[in-house]
Amino acid sequence: MGILIVDDSPDQQVLLRAILGKAGYTDLLSANSAKAAFPMLGMGGQEMPSPIDLILMDVLMPDLDGVEACRQIKSLPHLCDIPIIMVTAKSDHSNLQAAFAAGAIDYITKPVNSIELLARASSALALKKEMDCRKAREEELRRSNEELQKALRDVKVLRGLIPICASCKKIRNDGGFWQQLEEYIGEHSEAEFSHGICQPCVKKLYPGVYQD
Repeated sequence: MGILIVDDSPDQQVLLRAILGKAGYTDLLSANSAKAAFPMLGMGGQEMPSPIDLILMDVLMPDLDGVEACRQIKSLPHLCDIPIIMVTAKSDHSNLQAAFAAGAIDYITKPVNSIELLARASSALALKKEMDCRKAREEELRRSNEELQKALRDVKVLRGLIPICASCKKIRNDGGFWQQLEEYIGEHSEAEFSHGICQPCVKKLYPGVYQD
């Protein structure tokens, strides 16, 4: 699973990559600023180069700090499910409340403890995997529902060649039996009938009543 490390300190990047790499995480990306990280996330109209499942975000960075970067990332629908763990110096605790309000799910403190980092990263990645599975199930359910609705609509639409008697206007159904036109249409559509008598039929059936 892809992990993006965003930190303006090269030494901190090397440390985090070493800890994660030793634990078996090989799909690691690094950015030395939030603005450099945005293209890696497909922000600004670009396509995401590779899937990102977790972001380790430094709190204090020049130009754009980690809290504001977190807020911008979480505001985008295609990125809002990516868990963000803030990496903070002990003196940065005053920023953590703002970071959580911006959408961060956890934090680790500097100097980074390898056991703490791996435990929090593992938990966040497990959460991301579960969210991806849930979204996949919801999408599959949505597609199935659309296909079912389409099938139901198709069942109620008359198509193809329909055998009809030229004299009595009965229709031969799939079983080979002749049905009244209104009965056949009622079984194969959602149409309802309101009966009446047209003027030509009134004239034919009741010649003494019909007035020219």
